[in-house]
Amino acid sequence: MEKEKEIISDFFIDDVYFFALLDDFEEKIDDQEEELDSKYAEELQFQEALLASIITSQISTHSTQMTTTTTTNTIQASLQPEPLTVMIITPSPSCESSGSQTTFCEICVEIKQSDEMFTTESCNHSYCCECISKHVSTKIQDSAKVMITCPGVNCKSVLEIDACREVIPKEMIELWEEALCEELIDESERFYCPYKDCSALLLNDCKEEVIVVEAECPVCHRLFCAQCCVPWHSGVECEEFQRLNEDERGREDLMVVELAKDNKWGRCPHCKFYVERTQGCPHITCRCSYQFCYGCGSEWTDTHGGCTRD
Repeated sequence: MEKEKEIISDFFIDDVYFFALLDDFEEKIDDQEEELDSKYAEELQFQEALLASIITSQISTHSTQMTTTTTTNTIQASLQPEPLTVMIITPSPSCESSGSQTTFCEICVEIKQSDEMFTTESCNHSYCCECISKHVSTKIQDSAKVMITCPGVNCKSVLEIDACREVIPKEMIELWEEALCEELIDESERFYCPYKDCSALLLNDCKEEVIVVEAECPVCHRLFCAQCCVPWHSGVECEEFQRLNEDERGREDLMVVELAKDNKWGRCPHCKFYVERTQGCPHITCRCSYQFCYGCGSEWTDTHGGCTRD
């Protein structure tokens, strides 16, 4: 009996111990399940957050693409050329129309008021006054032309000076008038004042049997030689002046020529240097080694002699 009690007692103890272990195991399992549930919940939250982030990114990217596409379409639409509208304006036949009417100038390609236009009398072409003024001024300054034609393409009509007086500067009108006057004088009868700062047009109205040498310009009132057409060469005859080189016809050069003539100097025909003989024979050897006769100025030879200077 005692053994049975011990066995029962041991069995009871083992059961108690077993149940105690079982309870402890279940508690651990419950703790692990709670821990797993917590981790699972965290993972679910992480996945939900990640999924939400991906969806938001895709929506943003799609929106950006839509915006870019819309902008590109807008730019492409704006870059497409608009239909060209051509407006043809017929020039008015006269600049005396009403002030509110506008006209198209074919030279400057601008719209002008009718009172700013100039209409030619011969061909009825119409241009703005500014363009006509520049056209005429350029023609006069470049070549002093008298016959100034209409600026129209292939138009040969001639502009009249009286019709252009109101649109052309006064100085250009004066040049135009001078050119017209010059055109009326025959080329053989006209010449110009030799002074560069004058250059006035002069008329040679002297008869052939009358020889005029010294003359006065009616514009600048300075003397000039009508035969040589140069400023007056005082003390130098025309024939002697014509023998001078171009670089020896200045005012100072003529003064030297006159001085040499008064002092009866000789001049080397080779180097053009003036020499003065104080004594001795007329055989002169110049500094350039050229030998000439002081009396007549010709080259010295062995047979030359007997010449005297007046």
